[in-house]
Amino acid sequence: MMYEADHLAEVNGISLYYADEGEGRPVILLHGNGEDHHLFDTLISQLTEAGFRVLAPDSRGHGKNPRLDEYHYADMAEDIYQFIRLLGLEKPALYGHSDGGIIALLLEIAHPGTLGAMAVSGTNLTPEGVDPAFVKEFTEINEKSPDPLITLMLTEPHIDPASLERIRIPVLVTAGEHDLILRTETDRLARGLPDARLIIVDGADHGSYIDGSPVMGELLLSFLKETFPVR
Repeated sequence: MMYEADHLAEVNGISLYYADEGEGRPVILLHGNGEDHHLFDTLISQLTEAGFRVLAPDSRGHGKNPRLDEYHYADMAEDIYQFIRLLGLEKPALYGHSDGGIIALLLEIAHPGTLGAMAVSGTNLTPEGVDPAFVKEFTEINEKSPDPLITLMLTEPHIDPASLERIRIPVLVTAGEHDLILRTETDRLARGLPDARLIIVDGADHGSYIDGSPVMGELLLSFLKETFPVR
């Protein structure tokens, strides 16, 4: 089933389209660079069937939202913080894949205590934490045809591992065995978080266990059952 982003929120000087499905405790889903909320169609079904309300926005410049000339993860994190405030969500859980994970980390670092639980997949702290072959390929693409979203992932984020101490909520960290994010980077992220659980998905790449797969939903539901149970 495909879930449409048929709701609109005006936050941080921009418009964000988002899907809003189910009833229960709120879980926000944030997609990666160049994607939209449809990445999570399978996951939305799993979460709503388990009794959660799911809010899945298209990030600024993605999906139905107008394209921009420049992007920064800090702006995207503020978008979601204001989105939470606008909708009156009380300590929602948040799951972010790739860029969505970066946004989740920056949100809770900047506004500690906003979230009740967090999960991130394939998430890097710096551009140096990404597979060098991938960086080389996209650097060459961007030199030939500049794209502000590619520029974003080549130049950001720059998250100081010490700042992860500000995230005092349970965090599930996952990555594929063959992820674009270096294993050393994933380990560094998990080590820096005060309350992290790390899972490496055997045989998976950056998104194969998320896009159209039930695997991430099963992992996330198990984590939420322990840390963010349905009331």
